[in-house]
Amino acid sequence: MSKIENVEYGLEKIFEEAQDFLPLLGTDYVEFIVGNAKQAAHFYKTAFGFQSHAYKGLETGCKDYASYVIKQDKIRIVLTTPLNQDSWMNDHLSKHGDGVKVVALWVDDAKKSWEETTKRGAKSYMEPTIEKDEHGEIVRAGIYTYGETVHIFVERKNYTGIFLPGYEKWKSEYNPEPMGLKFIDHMVGNVGWNEMDTWVKYYEDVMGFVNFLSFDDKQITTEYSALMSKVMSNGNGRIKFPINEPAEGKKKSQIEEYLDFYNGPGVQHIAVASNDIIDTVAKMRAKGVEFLSTPPDDYYKSVPKRLSDHNHELAEDIEKLKSLGIMIDADEEGYLLQIFTKPVEDRPTLFFEIIQRMGARGFGAGNFKALFESIEREQENRGTL
Repeated sequence: MSKIENVEYGLEKIFEEAQDFLPLLGTDYVEFIVGNAKQAAHFYKTAFGFQSHAYKGLETGCKDYASYVIKQDKIRIVLTTPLNQDSWMNDHLSKHGDGVKVVALWVDDAKKSWEETTKRGAKSYMEPTIEKDEHGEIVRAGIYTYGETVHIFVERKNYTGIFLPGYEKWKSEYNPEPMGLKFIDHMVGNVGWNEMDTWVKYYEDVMGFVNFLSFDDKQITTEYSALMSKVMSNGNGRIKFPINEPAEGKKKSQIEEYLDFYNGPGVQHIAVASNDIIDTVAKMRAKGVEFLSTPPDDYYKSVPKRLSDHNHELAEDIEKLKSLGIMIDADEEGYLLQIFTKPVEDRPTLFFEIIQRMGARGFGAGNFKALFESIEREQENRGTL
């Protein structure tokens, strides 16, 4: 079981205090730097059910890069690619491959958010900047976090446009049906050896987050590898950032593999919520999304007892969950259903999690062993275990 760290206050009291100086309204968007944004957008539309939303590029007067914004319910992903050899993005792509550069946070006051975080020690990425067009104005400001990842604070209360100034509505005849993805539940960052506590302290001191769950290498371990993780949350619980670091094991862990191929810390996976994970995963599988291998029969045989230990009963058909490879875990407040894709690019780095919460607030601690054994089978196929 996970260790819930309530410090000496109640958890709700901690969350209340955490949001005092940096209230966050939610995730505004996530921006990927990719080698070919047009093709990446087509992939996410086809495979994940995203819709065309906004565009910025040569046709809108932007000569340096092209950005395609795709949307599904409350999730916005920006896919950006450089248009010339002098762009800083080329170095980013050469070093990391396709990956997340910006985790943008929706705020009421971007200038104040930047001031509060930089005075607490954050390195500035972008000073408060007002961007205007005929639809009003956006204020954005940014800070660096682990590796080359950045947080941009987005204030859009005085803006009615499609996305940001400089973007136009992306009109496309190809818009597949959504697949039931609702919002970003959490985003996980991988950091280097002995760096987890450094970044935990960063989120505590600089952004006012709290560490409300911790997992050590005795809880997240298999025969061959291990890792450690701490979950950081902002005051209202809308933003959750688990942070992983490697731990000693007989063979190379998934975190080490990520760090090797991404060449440093970065976003490991994005967990997106569904209200009907069976329907979502069935549709994604039909469109070619590859998921990690299904846990063995013994895993599913143990599920009823694991739920009854917490006085919960599974509402879904366990045979349907098993046929799709969806895992089940429970805590005192309910249960959750989750499944993980394989990496969505050639480097074994970024992947996605699909999650449906039925009251549970945890992150699937009871699934860790089955999950990491599945990941290790993929590592063995790649020759990186």
